[in-house]
Amino acid sequence: MKHLVGIKSLNREDVERIIDDAFRFKASKGGFEQLLQGKTIISIFFESSTRTRTSFEMAAKRMGAQVINIDYNQSSLKKGETDYDTIINLSAMHPDAFVIRHYESGYPKFLTEFTNIPIINAGDGINEHPSQALLDAVTMYEVKNTLENLKVCIIGDIIHSRVAKSHMWLAKLFNWELTFFGPKTMLPKNEWVDGVRIESQLKDALSNKDFIMFLRIQLERKSGQNIPSLKEFNRFFGLKRDNLPDTFVMHPGPVNRNVEIDSWVMDHFDKNLITKQVENGVYTRMAIFKHCLL
Repeated sequence: MKHLVGIKSLNREDVERIIDDAFRFKASKGGFEQLLQGKTIISIFFESSTRTRTSFEMAAKRMGAQVINIDYNQSSLKKGETDYDTIINLSAMHPDAFVIRHYESGYPKFLTEFTNIPIINAGDGINEHPSQALLDAVTMYEVKNTLENLKVCIIGDIIHSRVAKSHMWLAKLFNWELTFFGPKTMLPKNEWVDGVRIESQLKDALSNKDFIMFLRIQLERKSGQNIPSLKEFNRFFGLKRDNLPDTFVMHPGPVNRNVEIDSWVMDHFDKNLITKQVENGVYTRMAIFKHCLL
């Protein structure tokens, strides 16, 4: 049994094995329903989620596990119990894994110091979102048949993005030419941009890329204070019908229509991979459970 706290903690063989397993699950018509039979997964999300929480639950149930979702607002946390004590007490009940999303960067890693029960990071603050990066890698491989030497640009609220950081570690494993673009107030400081080039104009960010990934403005992290308005962001940094490149478009979701991506692109562009990312999320998270528990 092992933890999954970030792409940074994985090697290339780990990532390739998870991707291969995801494709096996996707191609299979069954035979995996008993893999986690008798196991119990506890899911605790300290931040809101639709896709990640649902797909982790679907993945576990498809493999035969029981899933217990802890509602933050209905838990002892609302009575003053600390996050740490909540996890320690739940660990004493001997579940088989925790799936945890937390607003503090590094929190899943912190928990691994106090429990041997596998911790699966479903997103921690602005640090990492490893399962999202892995499902993105599955989607990229599905349309390109390789992950090697890709040209990828991530556009938007980079500084608050745990997805961008996980992709930065993926880029190192597979020799990507990774670039970032966005408002200057949303671009990261050089201390964590390792081997990533910052694009200077939108037309350059959109040109000659295998994949372009857009990120939403994270208003819950006060990021909206860094730009004049959402309309202004769409004007200078959004993807529209009139600047649409002939390349694959991705987004980790949720998408704010007509902010980072216009509705026409969402509904009519045939290289829009966003729903494929969501589809692959279930199979990838099945593969993550296999990696951590079997």
